Amino acid sequence: MPPMNRRDILLCAALAVLLAALALVSLVTGQAGLTPAAALSALFDGQGPAGIIVREIRLPRTVLAIGIGATLGLSGAALQGLLRNPLAEPALFGAPQAAAAATSLVIAFGLAPVTSFIAPLAGIAGALLSVGGLILIAGRRASLTITLLAGLALASFAGAMTALILNLAPNPFIALEVAFWLLGSLEDRSTDHLIIALPFFLVSWLMLMLGAKAYRALSLGEEAAISLGVNIPLTRLLVVAGVAIGVGAAVAVSGAIGFVGLVAPHLVRRAVGSDPARVLLPAALTGAVLLIAADIAVRLVPAAIELKIGVVTALIGVPFFLRMIFSERRILEGSAR
Repeated sequence: MPPMNRRDILLCAALAVLLAALALVSLVTGQAGLTPAAALSALFDGQGPAGIIVREIRLPRTVLAIGIGATLGLSGAALQGLLRNPLAEPALFGAPQAAAAATSLVIAFGLAPVTSFIAPLAGIAGALLSVGGLILIAGRRASLTITLLAGLALASFAGAMTALILNLAPNPFIALEVAFWLLGSLEDRSTDHLIIALPFFLVSWLMLMLGAKAYRALSLGEEAAISLGVNIPLTRLLVVAGVAIGVGAAVAVSGAIGFVGLVAPHLVRRAVGSDPARVLLPAALTGAVLLIAADIAVRLVPAAIELKIGVVTALIGVPFFLRMIFSERRILEGSAR
């Protein structure tokens, strides 16, 4: 990770303070109302019903929201730096779709409930299998275009497999549960999910951060990056594997949560500029802020069943994505004149 200047440090500090404040709000938000003082007391002493609510229900959910949001934000920033494309996001390589298909398989056919250890492991295995297939199909020295086409093919195949699994599920009620799970949610997540996902998040963050200098060099073009000593095949492998491990674990424990990896880097880029290396850490913090804020919002919306967090991120992300597309189109049309 390159050294940060004073402006970057202040931005990261502000985001960290905002994230800590939102984490406290998350601990007090829910059907059982708690004051901030009561939530903090229950967090540290763990006594009584309040201790069970905070430590066993809200704390894992809060930490998962932070971990998943950071993973998605960092993955989006790394992919945009690698591909030099502001529209890049984790779904490009098919890892989320493969993770969803693998987890759907074990849930729909009764091999494991959605809250068990097996479901997250299946999602991680599916994401890693997707990356392995991508490397085999495209080859380690393939161009980015070939890599993207291979990822698109794998994503389409994984989506079709998920639909097939839902059609063949022996129990229609389980198929309905899987369909709701695919919408993305942190409801009823436990410490078990946190324990199994967190190590994969840490590995993913390390792999994606290792390429910071390479992303900066790639902003000058592949030929310039090679002349500066960047090992492009190795960088590509690190990013694809890092995204697969992190996003696979995230999808396995929360279902599909889209657009955080697209939105977070762009919000940060307005403050730090276009240097891909400077975007990484603030994008991770911004992703965590966005997701924990969305998770708090779904708990505040009055509804018979809790609103799915994937629905909220999509409602916010799709207009943002369309705005970006129109902006890119205007730039291209202006340069063509």
